[in-house]
Amino acid sequence: MPLTPLDIHNKEFSRGFRGYDEDEVNEFLDQVIKDYEMVIREKKQLEEKVKELTEKLNYFTNIEETLNKSILIAQETAEEVKRNAQKEAKLIIKEAEKNADRIISEALAKTRKIAMEVEELKRQAKVFRNRFKMLIEAQLDMLNNDDWDHLLDYKLDDEDKLDNEAVKEMSES
Repeated sequence: MPLTPLDIHNKEFSRGFRGYDEDEVNEFLDQVIKDYEMVIREKKQLEEKVKELTEKLNYFTNIEETLNKSILIAQETAEEVKRNAQKEAKLIIKEAEKNADRIISEALAKTRKIAMEVEELKRQAKVFRNRFKMLIEAQLDMLNNDDWDHLLDYKLDDEDKLDNEAVKEMSES
């Protein structure tokens, strides 16, 4: 057990034949007591300061650990968000490519259908042109026919004969 200032104060020394000067020893002991009390107070203050600083250090160490954990969690979360965003981007691209393929396929099908319709219209136009041409040629043949010339040469006398013949034919029937 360490000495206390009271232990130093109450310490009795045995007297010897040629001992030390008692006043000097007491004066020295008083000085030692004062210094020892000051050292004890300083020690207590330093112990309190060490305790306070240790508590602060523990507090800041806990904060540091918490921050480190938070940083790690934030990094992991950021990585996960990044991975999810990349997955979503890939899905969006895949869906867009699918839609583009579908749109292209539909456009090609419509193009083929329109091309077939155009070919059918061309064929029908050709048929119509040929029939129309044949009709016009037939009409031209009729105009160029000699029967028209006979009609123009037809005389009124002949007209009476025709009328009589027509009346005859009607009466016979």
